[in-house]
Amino acid sequence: MLKYYKDFFSNYENASLIQTLILLAFIIFFVALFYIVWKKPKGYYKEQESAALDIDVEEEENEKNTIK
Repeated sequence: MLKYYKDFFSNYENASLIQTLILLAFIIFFVALFYIVWKKPKGYYKEQESAALDIDVEEEENEKNTIK
C-alpha cells in the first residue's frame, strides 16, 4: 500500500528540495526547543514543579471555607 504513496510523493518537480527544506525545518525546530529549555533558569522549574499541587491545596481550602 505504501508503494502508491511513495510514487505520489517522490515523482513531482523539486521533490528533493522540498524534502530537504522540511528536514531542515524539523531539525531547527527541535534544536531551538532544546535551546529554550536549556536556557531557562533552574528557579523557573522549581516554581512550576509544584504548580498543580498548589491548585489542589487552594481548592481544598476553598471547600473547607464554604463548609463552615
